[in-house]
Order: sequence, then C-alpha cells, then structure tokens
Amino acid sequence: MIIVRDRNTRGRTQLGWLDSRHTFSFGHYHDPNHMGFGALRVINDDRVAPGAGFDEHSHADMEIITYVLQGALEHKDSLGNGSVISPGDVQRMSAGTGVTHSEYNPSSSEPVHFLQLWIIPDARGITPSYEQKRFRLDERQGRLRLIGNRWGSEGAITIHQDVAIYAAEIAEGERIAYQLADGRKAWVHVARGIVRLNGDELREGDGAAIADERKIVLDTEHRAEVLLFDLE
Repeated sequence: MIIVRDRNTRGRTQLGWLDSRHTFSFGHYHDPNHMGFGALRVINDDRVAPGAGFDEHSHADMEIITYVLQGALEHKDSLGNGSVISPGDVQRMSAGTGVTHSEYNPSSSEPVHFLQLWIIPDARGITPSYEQKRFRLDERQGRLRLIGNRWGSEGAITIHQDVAIYAAEIAEGERIAYQLADGRKAWVHVARGIVRLNGDELREGDGAAIADERKIVLDTEHRAEVLLFDLE
C-alpha cells in the first residue's frame, strides 16, 4: 500500500525571510491526520533569505537532521559546535537532555534551501551530541546511499532510533530498487525533480507512506533527488 502526501496539501509558514513547507504537523500548523510516520516526526522544507535565520532556540529529546539542497547554512550550538552545512553534508544533533542552537544563512546574496528532519529517539534524556558528515555526489548517483542509521554503518551518521535514511540522485533512465524487510515500512520524500515510485509519478515536495510492500522501485525520465526512510 502506498499513500501519497501531496506537496500542495502541506502546511506552510511564511515570515518574509522564511518560507517553510511542513509535511507533518509543526508549529502553528496542526493536522491530526499528519502527525508523523512511525518515528519520523518532522520533514520541513525550508528556504531562508540571505543573511537571515533562526535565532538561538532550544530542543530536547529529538534527533534533528539537516540536509542542505542549495546554498549554505551556518550552525552554532551550546555544545560548542560551529559549522557551515553545504549540499552533500548531513548534520545530526541529538538534543537529549537539552541543547540550544542557532541556524543562519551566511550568504549576503544567495538563499539557502534545506530539509530539516526530526526523528523521535528510542530513549529520553540521552546526552546531547553532534555529528556532521559529507557524502559525495558519486556516492549517491544512481543508488541509495545510506546516510544515517542506529549504528553509523558505512560511514553514515548515527541516529538513536531504529531507522535507516538513504539519499539518492537519479538521472534520466536510471532505476533503483529497494527491498523492505518483513514488518518494515518506508517513507519516500522527493527533495527535487520528478520520480516514479512503483510506477506512480511524484514531484518535488511530494511524499509517500509505504506499508505492506516488499519492493520499492524508483526511476525517472527527468532528474530527481530522493530521501528514503526505512522504519519499524
């Protein structure tokens, strides 16, 4: 069974400097039919204007993953970390018992477009931690590259939950297949472009909940960038 979450039905926050689309309920957007999918709680599709961003704010008991699509995002936190996240970088901040951070677009001329993903951890009150890794384009081209899971396998970031996140860049004519294990489900999010999921067309911003399917097939006649979440 595949249920599509249409991009045009997502929640939206517009603040002048911020244009954010919410796949699941977030902030002032609340929809009891879209509160998350398993441990996947938030997919925010954010665009931030040059020189703008999120002032210091706090989080707790959440795995927060940032995936930049275009531009750059500057991160600073109360753990003493400071970095700039660019396309190809994946950042994980485990908020645990509590952490404060800020996120800004350091460019004076270019907007930044990024996805922020929240995953509910399997335990509360863990020690806050931070991790950032880079995944080259050739690692993601035409294949699902593991970018995060519980064990940090294959150079992926470590996520405190039984979830695996894959990223793929798919070019015209390429086809990717993925097998779901018994009892597992998946969420597919189209970060950019147009892709077919088991024959059905999805466009940038669309998502799909997948359950009781053993095989996931992604292909395109265009180009696409896709995230796949394998969940309990």
